[in-house]
Amino acid sequence: MKKEIYQGDPVHLFIESVVLPNGKAVDLEVVRHPGASAVVPLLSDGTVVLIHQYRHAAGGYIYEIPAGKLSPGESPEDCAVREVEEEIGYHVGDLRKLTSIFTVPGFCDEVIHLYLGTDLILSKQQLDDDEVIEIVKLPFAKVMQMITDQVIRDAKSIVGLQLAHAEALERGLI
Repeated sequence: MKKEIYQGDPVHLFIESVVLPNGKAVDLEVVRHPGASAVVPLLSDGTVVLIHQYRHAAGGYIYEIPAGKLSPGESPEDCAVREVEEEIGYHVGDLRKLTSIFTVPGFCDEVIHLYLGTDLILSKQQLDDDEVIEIVKLPFAKVMQMITDQVIRDAKSIVGLQLAHAEALERGLI
């Protein structure tokens, strides 16, 4: 049985009656999400473009990589390219898949597809009404130190940056 509790944008909350692999029947709260894409934008000089975004739920501004939810019928790749252009004003020339991760699998089915974006071409930032974003350009080494120093605390950004750093080193981009 599935009972809808709330439908919003982007989350959809249900109470789902399930039988677990151990045979126990339980009711679980489950958030259904359309999925998202996130990109580590890397300029040709080895600079990473981050966003410093106001996040009410997190209590203020946090450092992140550009990201956003998939629109209906949109591929993760198209979403990634769109979000980079909207949030930081660059068009991605080369998009390389890093991985896909669950954000909070204890109660949500959201999957975020993570990419490294290179060959960036300056375009125009086009923020949504609910986005308050400052663009921050930093050397990759400084960004990695921000993870160690717990300045960057957003999980998708940490995973994406660490994987992108390894990929960029391997490809000789930094």
